[in-house]
Amino acid sequence: MIKPIGRVAIIPTLLVLAGTAAVARVVQSTGNPILADGSYYTTDPAPVVDGDTLYILAGRDEAPDGVNDFIMNEWQLLSTQDPASRRWRHDPGIARPERLFAWASPGRAYAGQIVKARNGRFYFYAPVEERNSDARDRFAIGVAVSDSPHGPWKDAHPAGPIISQRVPESNDIQNIDPTVLVDEDGRVFIYWGTFGRLRGMELASDMVSAKGPEQVIEGLTGFFEAPWIMKRKGVYYMLYAGNNAGPDSPCTPALYHACQAYGTATSPLGPWTYRGVVLKPVSSTTSHAGAVEFKGKWYITYHTADAKGGGHFRRSVAIDRLEWDDSVTPAAIRPVVPTIAPRAAPRPGRNIAPAATPTAGPNALPTQFWLKSLNDGIIRAAPLPPDMWSSWRGKDNPATPWIEYRWPAPVTLNGSRIRFFADQPAGAGEGVAPPASWRLEYWDGGWRPVRGAGSYGTSADTWQTVDFPPVTTRCLRAQFVASKGAGVGVQEWEALGPQATVPPLAPKTAAPPCDRP
Repeated sequence: MIKPIGRVAIIPTLLVLAGTAAVARVVQSTGNPILADGSYYTTDPAPVVDGDTLYILAGRDEAPDGVNDFIMNEWQLLSTQDPASRRWRHDPGIARPERLFAWASPGRAYAGQIVKARNGRFYFYAPVEERNSDARDRFAIGVAVSDSPHGPWKDAHPAGPIISQRVPESNDIQNIDPTVLVDEDGRVFIYWGTFGRLRGMELASDMVSAKGPEQVIEGLTGFFEAPWIMKRKGVYYMLYAGNNAGPDSPCTPALYHACQAYGTATSPLGPWTYRGVVLKPVSSTTSHAGAVEFKGKWYITYHTADAKGGGHFRRSVAIDRLEWDDSVTPAAIRPVVPTIAPRAAPRPGRNIAPAATPTAGPNALPTQFWLKSLNDGIIRAAPLPPDMWSSWRGKDNPATPWIEYRWPAPVTLNGSRIRFFADQPAGAGEGVAPPASWRLEYWDGGWRPVRGAGSYGTSADTWQTVDFPPVTTRCLRAQFVASKGAGVGVQEWEALGPQATVPPLAPKTAAPPCDRP
């Protein structure tokens, strides 16, 4: 009997995989993310095709709500014969680091990849931490082998990792995020890296031994982490998480977020040429993608924070079509517009901030924070910098910063709620502290203070509500007086109308400043 849970229908079956009891289930998803009910979080997707089945290897996020850490103890598997059917089999717990490799520590089951070799076997490239190592960074890449993507898996190189800070030769990078290509001519190439440093190397046909020297991979503008290698029509493509942040960046305005960018090459190890952005930042700060051709169509898999109870450390795998533009050479990857499963209609409310364009001043926005977080409707127990706006920039913080909402047409307001963030106490002269004071202003041929407003509270981590007689305007501003030299931080700011309405949609184009028609 199919039992609905959340937005998916689940048919459980009991399997025993790799010596561990694991419940496999068939899920009828309603869209992205594939598993959306919050019972399992899936992350770092790596697709692989075998016959008529598309598999997605994924990690598992297990961080409690409010814990900002990658708590990842195992890998799991999603599979389908038809992505359009939205019918998926979910196999949790197919592998754990300490059960794959005798030399590995438990936990830190980071992004890996399964590839099918020319001998028909499957090789699992897994970044784990060495249990006994004096390396500055203990992350290393091991390889397991199986006759099936489901396992059971056996260490293909019992002597230890094939890549670490000691092998095949000394390096000082964090050795994670492996991606592997088995080329048509049988040659095998592996790439890995993070924090802006990417390496590549040829492997022997045994899929584990180094055949060529480790090489530095360059030319991929803004590379941060999560490489994904693929080939189409003789051209090599590298997807990656890009992080060249800034207000004019084609990738991301916020330092903590990443886009999916890509480059091309005519040989496996380059030289590489940057080609553009495939996927703009999603709801999770990290961005990790993989793409594959399946039954004549290309798909891109990635993760988001869009599942029930999701967050930056509780991510879930999504899948969308990936399209090509063959009118140019090399063929370009068309930008992907992520899809999401239908959601319940929002409840009526007084907050009309989502229909506004946020802006801030008086100086350029710091790249640690994200202006769009002001009216995204999300409050987190332990927010990261991009979950808020802040005037903090390390030094020379503005004494009187402000934030502003602009609507495309006049609106009537009679209240506002603001939620301050602080990592320092009131009165502090460093970091982010509650403001010394603040006030609301609206545009009426000039900036005017709202009249008859109640008190302006300044405590952090709770809503501060201000009520006032109705005003009709196109712009509302919160003007702050910062605490000494500290920054001001705001996680969410609501603009309240007199009556409850269905929450308005975000504007498709930015509303102009109020001193313009």
